[in-house]
Amino acid sequence: MADNSFDSTTILAVKHRGQTAIAGDGQVSLGETIMKSGARKIRRLYEEEILAGFAGTSADAFTLFEKFENKLKEFHGQLERSAVELAKEWRTDKMLRRLEALLIVASSEKMLLISGTGDVIEPDDRLLAIGSGGDYARAAARALLENDTDLAAEEIARKSMNIAADICVYTNDRIVIDTLNEEE
Repeated sequence: MADNSFDSTTILAVKHRGQTAIAGDGQVSLGETIMKSGARKIRRLYEEEILAGFAGTSADAFTLFEKFENKLKEFHGQLERSAVELAKEWRTDKMLRRLEALLIVASSEKMLLISGTGDVIEPDDRLLAIGSGGDYARAAARALLENDTDLAAEEIARKSMNIAADICVYTNDRIVIDTLNEEE
């Protein structure tokens, strides 16, 4: 019997040399079948100042994007406060608790992972990754950061995502990257 869950992505966030980049692949799979290869899983929110990427069920992620955007408006673009409030609502609301997705959100200063279990995680290093190929992308990005610091965050994200695409069957090389610079 085929698995009917959506394994729908790899998202990587990199902060380096004054730039924050979030990259996402385009593949959406249903079981062992590629349903779409050019999906866009990265969005700009709150007056183009916040980047957000999702891994998980698409409809659930769109619901979370909308809820997070509302929190950003309510708290005047305060990333951390908005993330905490979304995580609290996600964890305690009976309907939201069923949503199956993870979010990475970032401003030019900070990046966070938000989960439905109430987690809001700021990484110790300058990297966050989620989704089926997230561990591969994060490992590649860490190696690049440690060994080739002349690259911009966007270049590190692209190279790392391509490495993940070569390894993970649920990740493709149709990479979408969006960036924020510290002065934005």
